[in-house]
Amino acid sequence: MGRKTPGLNTSSMSDISFLLLAFFLLVSNINTDQGIARRLPPPLPPNQDKPPEVKERNIFVVKINSKDRLLFNGEVGDISDLKDRAKEFLGNPNNDPSLPEKIDMDIPLLGNMKVSKGIISLQNDRGTSYDMYVAVQNELTVAINEMRNELSYEKFGRKYVDLNDSQAEAIDQAIPIAISEAEPTKIGDKK
Repeated sequence: MGRKTPGLNTSSMSDISFLLLAFFLLVSNINTDQGIARRLPPPLPPNQDKPPEVKERNIFVVKINSKDRLLFNGEVGDISDLKDRAKEFLGNPNNDPSLPEKIDMDIPLLGNMKVSKGIISLQNDRGTSYDMYVAVQNELTVAINEMRNELSYEKFGRKYVDLNDSQAEAIDQAIPIAISEAEPTKIGDKK
């Protein structure tokens, strides 16, 4: 007579697998903070059909064509110059009449400050590469971050990222992110 080999009871194996899967989904850290952080403009009031007019001197137009070439206010430009051009435009250090106007604002913790009314208008072609789009966004973000760090050191003696919430909010009011993006269109290829 032969002996029967005892078998393993696997009836609850699927339940255990499901519980383990659920556990790891709940306790794992999934990084979802990807993308380009931008604050959308507020909606127009109900009695206003279109946004207010912006003076031409307050707009710095950056265009990227389908061949990933840049134009700054109609002039051919290079990505390596974009950060400095954006900082000069937004900062308007010499109060140049061809650069953006500045308005006086009373900002908590900073006092009376001259804040630029400048807006960077970013326009892409439908054929613009994603890499170029991200590179341009990165240069514009670096320009604003450098300006915020400079003001932060001047007013508080430390980096912008090391400020408390109220100090960071004051710097944000003094140097707002003013980037406007148009829907991609067909931009002429200028050499």
